[in-house]
Amino acid sequence: MIEIEQAKSATPPPLSTMLVTLRERHGLVAQGGGEKLRARHESRGKIMVRERIDLLLDPQTPFLELSPLAAWGLYGNEVPGAGIVTGIGIVEGRACMLIANDATVKGGSFFAETVRKHLRAQEIAEEHRLPCLYLVDCGGAFLPEQDRVFPDRDHFGGSFYNQCRMSAAGIPQISIVFGGATAGGAYIPALSDQVIMVKGTGRIHLGGPPIVKAAVHEIVDGETLGGAEMHSLVSGVSDHLALTEMEGLAKLREIVGGLGEIGRIAPPPQAPAAPKLDPAELVDIVPTDLRRPYDVREVIARMVDHSAFHAFKPDYGATLVTGFAHIHGYPVGILANNGVLFSESAIKGAHFIELCDQRQIPLLFLQNITGFMVGTEAERGGIAKHSAKLVYAVSNARVPKYTVLIGGSYGAGNYGMCGRGFRPRFLFSWPNARIATMSPEVAATVVTELRRQSLKGAADEAAIAELDRRTRAQFEEQSDPYYATARLWDDGIIEPAQTRDVLGLCLALSAGEPRDTGPRPVYRM
Repeated sequence: MIEIEQAKSATPPPLSTMLVTLRERHGLVAQGGGEKLRARHESRGKIMVRERIDLLLDPQTPFLELSPLAAWGLYGNEVPGAGIVTGIGIVEGRACMLIANDATVKGGSFFAETVRKHLRAQEIAEEHRLPCLYLVDCGGAFLPEQDRVFPDRDHFGGSFYNQCRMSAAGIPQISIVFGGATAGGAYIPALSDQVIMVKGTGRIHLGGPPIVKAAVHEIVDGETLGGAEMHSLVSGVSDHLALTEMEGLAKLREIVGGLGEIGRIAPPPQAPAAPKLDPAELVDIVPTDLRRPYDVREVIARMVDHSAFHAFKPDYGATLVTGFAHIHGYPVGILANNGVLFSESAIKGAHFIELCDQRQIPLLFLQNITGFMVGTEAERGGIAKHSAKLVYAVSNARVPKYTVLIGGSYGAGNYGMCGRGFRPRFLFSWPNARIATMSPEVAATVVTELRRQSLKGAADEAAIAELDRRTRAQFEEQSDPYYATARLWDDGIIEPAQTRDVLGLCLALSAGEPRDTGPRPVYRM
């Protein structure tokens, strides 16, 4: 706790230091539940979850892991990654969504963040029509958290609803059961189009032996109740019996190989080309003190093909940089912050979005924004209606949208620049990002001023100072990128130098999908 308070009071460390922290935390999460539980897992002849994924994917192909730091700092950090690994990888030449339980973390049980991560993966899969491969090794809902995982629309039941809807829409749902699939977890394979079970370790039962004993007074072991052999030979719940995990993974690859064209990635319309300026330089270009300005075009030049960026209306509304580029050969329209948004910036942004929407060009938002301009002059100039035009354009754009938080994401600026509420296909953060209604400094000033105005007598300056301190501390904590990613407000914290490659994969996923080409005029507002 002392270390946290000291960090908050100090000047933000350089981005290079933040990257060291990010890599350390990714490394810790990748260890799962720790050495003791890893040893127990492997003693049963089971492979660790990330090794299963490596074995399943085509050799030398990328895996875009989603929200690896979900639940970071929650539950005493005893639920790394929320006990589940999700991400997009290539299997038999097809992009697939992988949803894999980590049985070394609380037996693969579902916490609130586990459910959110599972649902988010399904949402991405449905939007991009990606086959869903479920690597099942779970114990159902974590019972002490049942009120946060079971009853509501976006809880555990929502994942089964999604599975049914995707299967009906022709999006393959395939499960391989490595370990437990208990209680609600049993529906993951049961609702799949095809199921593989591993002999000796794979089990599916709506009610495990303790529940069976309590409910019907029957004493039965787990293997007899719901083992792989029983379900493959007797119940028919399983379609394929695998003698080993390796055999099961090979069978899963074989099934995916027979899925036809679904998941195939469309090639880019032009040959990819590396930026002329090195993306590794971003670590020295981007300040972590959000009060220090920098030219966002320096970021763009290290992200796009050939470092070529064709600006749109460069001399109007200059605090919003807009223009056309390619990333890994795929076209993209970029909106990036270079200061506070004025009316002119908002109008320009709305115009550009409608232009891209008409031309079927995906949109990329690079957020580093304190918000829209405030004050008498701004209000008289119609900032409310002009900012609303930008929000309206973002909301109704038919093309895929992608957002990266490269700095601050405050107030209504988050909305105008396609925050999470505006359904970007993906939203990633850099480790220097901050997200909140306002900065800690502004929040403290507002709160203390309101307190002063509410007083009828002389202010207790010590109490006001304490209120200022508490407000700053609250906003510092809640605007931290790890606080955000722990609660799945983004799809993960990524390194600046990796952003180009991450976006390239994201753009590729949507490149071949049919577009809504209905009439959409461009209004010069």
